[in-house]
Amino acid sequence: MQINKAIIPVAGWGTRRLPITKVVEKAMLPIGNRPLADYVVEDCAKAGIKEAYIVIDEKPFSQIKAYYEENAALNNYLVARGKEDKLSLTDTNHDGLTLHFFAQKDVDKRYGNAEPVAQVVEEFGIEEPCMVLMGDDFVYNKDGSSDLARLADYIKDDSDSAMLASEVSMDTIERYGVLKVEKGLLTGIYEKPKREDAPSNMISISKFIMSTELLQRVVKYCKDNDFGPKDQEYLITDPIIEHIKAGGKIHVVPIKGEYLDGGSMEGWLHANNVICGK
Repeated sequence: MQINKAIIPVAGWGTRRLPITKVVEKAMLPIGNRPLADYVVEDCAKAGIKEAYIVIDEKPFSQIKAYYEENAALNNYLVARGKEDKLSLTDTNHDGLTLHFFAQKDVDKRYGNAEPVAQVVEEFGIEEPCMVLMGDDFVYNKDGSSDLARLADYIKDDSDSAMLASEVSMDTIERYGVLKVEKGLLTGIYEKPKREDAPSNMISISKFIMSTELLQRVVKYCKDNDFGPKDQEYLITDPIIEHIKAGGKIHVVPIKGEYLDGGSMEGWLHANNVICGK
């Protein structure tokens, strides 16, 4: 089944990367010569996605939105100085992919990765399986292939959901949401378990294809709960767990590429070394 839409949340302060995220949006942290989120957007294009909804903050100026817009002043500067060979570098859009930018409402009051997804589903009336991809990490395939495209192969009809997973060392397992998997299907998620309690060494990397039913569960979860700013976040794993308990199936697909996390300093440095070939 062809998946045509993706939701990419990038709003928020990026507190793991302060102080630089005080002035640079976390989605714009550079990996090589491109912003972090652009690797996610590029992967959407490779997977055949036609429309991607990038969830940004309600601010007068958005750096990630500006990155994908035409910069006439820059283009004029390059032409005037005989640097036309660099004009192609200013075209940052991806063929076949239309980007929509949506300003998340009440981002500082309703914090977490479920809320932006719920808002987009309602705002744009999404009633079909849709990719949900957090914008601060990505899967790098040196051969240019796409694990998101592989993930889409597991969706046979509107009721199917799937997620990418990565294997990690048991020495680092306490940092992640760890998956319990039986016969290729998700049966549980355990947040930052102790090594001896971890059901596997497979972790969630926040790259999903959600069925229409699961998307509606995310919407209902956000509507039914009123967490205060100091309470728990609106976590997308909560409606996912509700979904599998209700009999919903979520295929777990191990990645073939390398999982790169640009949200932490260590992960960002490693991602740059990988992309730059060091």
